[in-house]
Amino acid sequence: MKAIQFSNYGNSSVLELHQTDQPKLKAGEVLIKIAATTVNPWDIKVRSGAMQKIIPISFPYTPGIDVAGTVEAVGEQVSRLKIGDLVFANPSSGSYAEYISIKEQIVSTIPNNVTLAEAAALTIPLTTAYSLLIEAGDLESGQKILIHGASGGVGTILIQMAKALGAYVIGTASGKGLDLIKSLGADEVIDYKSQDFSQLVSGIDLVADLVGGETQTKSYPLVKKGGKLLSLVMPTSDELAKQHGITAKFVNSTPAYEKLVFGKALVEAGKIKVQIARTMPLEEASKAQDLISSGGVNGKIVLEVS
Repeated sequence: MKAIQFSNYGNSSVLELHQTDQPKLKAGEVLIKIAATTVNPWDIKVRSGAMQKIIPISFPYTPGIDVAGTVEAVGEQVSRLKIGDLVFANPSSGSYAEYISIKEQIVSTIPNNVTLAEAAALTIPLTTAYSLLIEAGDLESGQKILIHGASGGVGTILIQMAKALGAYVIGTASGKGLDLIKSLGADEVIDYKSQDFSQLVSGIDLVADLVGGETQTKSYPLVKKGGKLLSLVMPTSDELAKQHGITAKFVNSTPAYEKLVFGKALVEAGKIKVQIARTMPLEEASKAQDLISSGGVNGKIVLEVS
């Protein structure tokens, strides 16, 4: 099968198209013929070597942490899925390829109202939004949430899931992203390039930090006592959290069948719509990663596997 791999850390030029062996199916796994995957910031961090002390990898390495496709074969002890099912999942790596073998316990059938490309674009955002809003955030109806970086692939799903949970949503973005997040249901939108969000909001129950840096630091005083600041991009400050009487922590989203099923129901109910910024062939993975690195992408970049 064909796969995009790299054999040393570096910029996007280390990504190369190779012919490699199809994965062997193990007990409890399903073999998926991949239709689409997407480019995530995580893929770029791993490729650059930024994560090598935390997540050591062996070369050659096939990136990719989300997938949508068709079940081609099932291993022993697989009971829920069958050959021919259209599915999506969050593997730990390996989806920049034609085939992947994944444990059934993290795989779900796709929503009945989306394409496989759209399902791929939903996989990480649905799982991450559940991890932040429900698992770590305990978000309740009527609470106020501030989402930084709201127009990206995860941010757009965070807005819609938070609205579905009954929250009042404030999102920061810029350019075309402002109209996008407004159209997705954000109650207030802030242009972070021309407005100082720290002077415009207060009494926040939950901050969803997808930006980090100074943006995170300026957000602590905005959270009401007993509230939460959750970051998907960098560690939080225990000192600042204690100073302001709030809970702050880094959220590491882990894949789970239940998270995909929860999101799938919202998609099928029309409460969550996927945002695809661009669709590209797998062979252009290097170019796609560079587009993500350059910033300003509203929604997900999908890599289609033919």
